[in-house]
Amino acid sequence: MTARRKPSFFDDQQRIIGMEIGMSTSDQAGQARGIGGRRAAALALLAFAQLIYSLDINIVFVALPEIGAGLGFSGQTLQWVVSAYMVLCGGFLLFGGRAADLVGQRRMFIFALWLYALSSLAGGLAWSPAVIVGARAVQGIGAAFLFPATLSLLNRLFAEGPERNRALAVWGGAGASGLTIGALAGGFLTAAWGWPAVFYVNVALAGLAILAAFFVIPRDPTRHVHRSFDLAGALTVSAGATLLVFALVQGPEFGWTSSTILWAFALSAIFLVAFATIEARAADPLMPLRLFRNKSLVAAMTITFLYMGTFGALPYFQTVLFQNVHGFTALQTGVAFLIPSIAIAAGTQIGERLATQLSTRATLITGMVVGAVGTALLVPGASADSSYLAIVPGLIVSGVGQGIVWTGMWIAAASGVHHDEQGVASGMASTALSVGNAIGLAVLIAIANRHVSGLTGDALRIAVAKGAQLAFWLAAIGILVSLLATSALKRQATVSTN
Repeated sequence: MTARRKPSFFDDQQRIIGMEIGMSTSDQAGQARGIGGRRAAALALLAFAQLIYSLDINIVFVALPEIGAGLGFSGQTLQWVVSAYMVLCGGFLLFGGRAADLVGQRRMFIFALWLYALSSLAGGLAWSPAVIVGARAVQGIGAAFLFPATLSLLNRLFAEGPERNRALAVWGGAGASGLTIGALAGGFLTAAWGWPAVFYVNVALAGLAILAAFFVIPRDPTRHVHRSFDLAGALTVSAGATLLVFALVQGPEFGWTSSTILWAFALSAIFLVAFATIEARAADPLMPLRLFRNKSLVAAMTITFLYMGTFGALPYFQTVLFQNVHGFTALQTGVAFLIPSIAIAAGTQIGERLATQLSTRATLITGMVVGAVGTALLVPGASADSSYLAIVPGLIVSGVGQGIVWTGMWIAAASGVHHDEQGVASGMASTALSVGNAIGLAVLIAIANRHVSGLTGDALRIAVAKGAQLAFWLAAIGILVSLLATSALKRQATVSTN
């Protein structure tokens, strides 16, 4: 039996406009055919924004040595070019998601792109370590506003079901492409024009996206009900999440028992408990606690947490393996990531087809099983004396599984959530994503590196390779553990798109 597609935001707007100006049904049908082009343009822009977001994750890594030498960073402070971005992004995701709901998703989308453009310009012009770290911190806040705004716009503009599944697959594929493009572009731009070029490119890309947004993204709908902004909740959750991500990211560097890390954990717990208390009593909370009654959203948050703690940790260990064990240059490493990135992009498309033909639950189970098998296949190719070709089968199979799960988990996160709460739902799921990545990396790095201290030469290479192999095994086990979270998802009937 063919299921009827739920009307999307575009469909509702077109019907209302048609009624208001007295258009006939046939006239409205003609207009609807034109809407397809606008919907495609909107999807292209949202995918482009996701590409910018993903590109910025990797593009700076390749330029770090040049940045350190050019601005006089010490070995201990250079990491803050990366950490400032990660900490602020993780801390402000929920704030950014709710702001998209209350201020307007298009407004926040454009505002976030402005933050990206201006902070990137400041980063390229930076004359001291403090300036560039500050610019990266603002970039992190821009990312925290951009990601949920982009995802909530996609969920608002495309109807739940096959249409949204296809849109999420395109969006996810663009993100996978951005990771590879970031590594390649970082190496090329740094070699050709120096490290400032990796910041200036964001100015041009974000500027193009801002201009396009005014033409292809519909205006935010008029709100007839006044909604107050939960400032106390926003401040407490942002402080608590920022301190938590800071402790998780810097714990391996500062030492888990250092006073700075212990204080960060303690203050984070205080702020997050205060946030929960405020939300339980607020008339118009930043994060309505009733959203936790949505089993699909809670399952998706659990899956995103485990996803980034397992799948999300793989690129770090693959980079270490390629550069520190096999001696790849930064550009060679970027090229080496072409295969897994293509596999991930292919996986997102497979995920869309599975979700449409089967169910979200079946899609996630399939992706997790494939991903776990593929991650285990990385182990034989990760020895100190193995070649790149030996790890390729694992990169392909793991990448396909990763792409399938990526599409499925965002479909689950958006299911059954009202348009006015898509932003905060996206913020909740992406906060779980960020915290999961920080925890997963911290745990796996600590386990993988426990025997490398004091080693040099071939002994160090062999120990690093064995550590990466252990990390791959643990990630594969963690991926299988995430299967438990899919039990909370409802079994859905097969939906036909004919």
